[in-house]
Amino acid sequence: MPHILPKEFYEKYDTVSLSKKLLGCTLVHDSQEGRTAGIIVETEAYLHNDPACHAYRKKTPRNAAMFEGAGVSYVYLIYGLYHCFNIVSGEKNIGEAVLIRALEPVEGIELMQTRRGTKDIKNLCSGPAKLVTAMGITPDFNFLPLYADEFYCIPPDNEDFEIVTTTRIGITQGADLLYRFYIKGNKFVSKLK
Repeated sequence: MPHILPKEFYEKYDTVSLSKKLLGCTLVHDSQEGRTAGIIVETEAYLHNDPACHAYRKKTPRNAAMFEGAGVSYVYLIYGLYHCFNIVSGEKNIGEAVLIRALEPVEGIELMQTRRGTKDIKNLCSGPAKLVTAMGITPDFNFLPLYADEFYCIPPDNEDFEIVTTTRIGITQGADLLYRFYIKGNKFVSKLK
């Protein structure tokens, strides 16, 4: 069994710091179909006082998972079509999370290709909705802890990389905030900016 990042790892950092600390970690899903895993190469931070954050106004049934303790999954629907996966951060009842924007596939690539309907490895997890499909993440993962037996993160094998800090993608409010982070030079990042 790999060394799974414990609840305390997620609790130790503020949201922006956690967004950076997750880079290089491997997200793993052990499903009935098989194991899929990818190195987290791109993240975005969403803070409670940030107008782009789902928790900015108040707690609702849709964003309730964001108000759980750090290290819990927050999965939501966008554009009525796609799901995105976040890791809740910060203190309970605050409403903050880290959006996982891109992964570098490392295990279960054939299964990811089947789920995504593409053979293009660079296109499997190079965006938040793509990685959710490739990894077999469903709305049932909402509220699931990231230290569960079948869904977890493991620490980086290599932390020898540079982090690029920039503005987030696809938002109108809070668009000037430097809350997007990615591994410099990684070809699996969703979009260079």
